[in-house]
Amino acid sequence: MIDLNPTLPGVATPVEIYDTTLRDGTQREGLSLSADDKLRIAERLGAFGIHYIEAGWPGSNPKDAEFFARARGRRFGDATIVAFGSTARPGIAPEDDLQIRALLDAETEIVTVFGKSWVRHVEEVLRTTRDENLRMIEHTVAFLVRQGRRVFYDAEHFFDGFGDDAEYALATLRAARDGGAEVAALCDTNGGSMPWEIDAIVRRVTARVDLPLGVHAHDDGGCAVANSLAAVRAGVTQVQGTINGYGERCGNASLTTIIPNLELKLGRRCLREGKLAELTAVSRFVAAVANLPPDPHAPYVGRSAFAHKGGVHVAAMRRDPVSYQHVAPELVGNEMRVVVSELSGKGNVLSKAEELGLRTEGVEARVLETIKEREARGYSYEAAEASVALLLERQQPGHVPAFVVLDYRTGVARPRGTAPWSEATVKVAVPGVGDAGEDVRVAAGEGSGPVAALDGALREALRGAYPELEGIRLVDYKVRILDGHDGTDATTRVLLECERDGQRWSTVGASKNIVEASLEALVDGYEYGLRVGPGSAAGAQRAAEVDATLREGTHG
Repeated sequence: MIDLNPTLPGVATPVEIYDTTLRDGTQREGLSLSADDKLRIAERLGAFGIHYIEAGWPGSNPKDAEFFARARGRRFGDATIVAFGSTARPGIAPEDDLQIRALLDAETEIVTVFGKSWVRHVEEVLRTTRDENLRMIEHTVAFLVRQGRRVFYDAEHFFDGFGDDAEYALATLRAARDGGAEVAALCDTNGGSMPWEIDAIVRRVTARVDLPLGVHAHDDGGCAVANSLAAVRAGVTQVQGTINGYGERCGNASLTTIIPNLELKLGRRCLREGKLAELTAVSRFVAAVANLPPDPHAPYVGRSAFAHKGGVHVAAMRRDPVSYQHVAPELVGNEMRVVVSELSGKGNVLSKAEELGLRTEGVEARVLETIKEREARGYSYEAAEASVALLLERQQPGHVPAFVVLDYRTGVARPRGTAPWSEATVKVAVPGVGDAGEDVRVAAGEGSGPVAALDGALREALRGAYPELEGIRLVDYKVRILDGHDGTDATTRVLLECERDGQRWSTVGASKNIVEASLEALVDGYEYGLRVGPGSAAGAQRAAEVDATLREGTHG
């Protein structure tokens, strides 16, 4: 049997994690962090166990200046805050360079400076000589060291530079070493190197330069994680990257993939014992602060990373969880999920019922048949787990719904010169308790559109029977047109998301009439919240009383 969590011989040296989410990560298009955002993320990364947090480029913008001023004197868990900047400019002494002065003013223990390793950049971008570039690197590092700073050196475009002129690229590393740099990070700045190239070059560098090495990879070729792992196996002891792979163009190497691969696959310790289980939470926290949707398919931390849809897969998983999972999801703070769809088998339905804490009592075959038939008509249950739960509930013997919509009407009007408005009436039946018969209620509602008016009418009709409905809030409404060649007569799929007490659930409806599809999803959303979902004790108790009454009547 293959050991999935090997401790590889001879490579037990821990790997330092250097996070640049707050600097390089913010170069991602559409990502912007305030000073408050940066402080929150830095605190979370420090608590997680990141060793170094590169927080920004002092002097480049007011937010970074504010961050360093507010971070001064504060502790960030195990992490050391790092200021980032460039070497001094050509022809200027470091002590006379305002950018170098801003690095000192940040008052961080560690400063990272980058310099040019590629002759093409030295001569065509900086428009200076090779010797002057070496002087800039060594003198900048030496000046910062004399000022009491620990210095890391980022060798920008190192792998491209090494391929063009290996001896000169190595000379830039020696210049940083001679100036007193503690670590030199080899940067794949353009992100186009391949893992075998990284491996070969790092091995040659470690043999010829006496300086601890790091790696800083970009993902333009889709190999940033693989390149980082190859560099570690070849001898680097520091890995730079960002949470969720945020960064310019195609992003940076994703630490949320690298860290578990280092710990679980290569046996290289990165974090303190037990901290790896916080990985998924950290990923989602940073995404939330950055106001970016988490990638559901991200390795290890994505919501779908351990989701199983195929019936054959789920059947195997029920017998042996290792059969379709490379690691246990709990190791990284994630969880296994079963997706129910037209591709499912009975095992999917059984697993979903167990996941939701529901009985099946042999109804899984009927539920599966219903799902497949409905998905052929436009429904999609993958992202509507609450609707799946209700399908299971409704197949239970003696099931009584929390309410039934008997009739509804909607109208839309736009009197000349005014905004459009809608009104709706709904007739619902609420099961009685004890000797009480069925309670039929009629209510009206208004809103900016027919769905909003229906929502208002439905809530008004159910208010007396289910006061807890006030705690259920609609938080998302998505519409997708299926079979677009049918034009406005196409089937419409509606996905709704509701929330109660901080927990969320999703439901689905489908119809050629968008109002009908919306109402179906809305009814499922409310019934789930009342009968099955979070905080539904009152609704569940009422349902239990109704069920008991009906069963007594059946046996009487």
